[in-house]
Amino acid sequence: MNKTSLNKVILIGRVGEKPEGRYTSSGKSTSGFSIATNETWGSDEDRQDRTEWHNIVTWGKLAEFASDYLQKGQLICIEGKLRTRSWQDKEDNTRKTTEIVAEKITTLEWKGKKTASDAEVADSDEEEEELPF
Repeated sequence: MNKTSLNKVILIGRVGEKPEGRYTSSGKSTSGFSIATNETWGSDEDRQDRTEWHNIVTWGKLAEFASDYLQKGQLICIEGKLRTRSWQDKEDNTRKTTEIVAEKITTLEWKGKKTASDAEVADSDEEEEELPF
């Protein structure tokens, strides 16, 4: 039996809202945003569409890139891994969410003027920290 596993996500979709950058108490840069992916199935008469929203988390230089250069509606490719985290809400209920921790963002189109020197950014600077949002 093979004992290796892989946690890899690749999504191509459109940015939901412009990412907002934040800093943790230790000074680490982070940003969170969502992207929408669409799928269509069925014949012309019975065509159905579905939009799925995905929560994305970025850290370090990748977070700075996202908050500086990504725009609402922009088509991007995200490569990363799934991460589930839990927390206690104000009513002391345990809440869970699953999000994609981005390791690489490739812009597939630019909204407005292009200002980044490279359209592809990878972040090798990964740390585990509590999310500030």
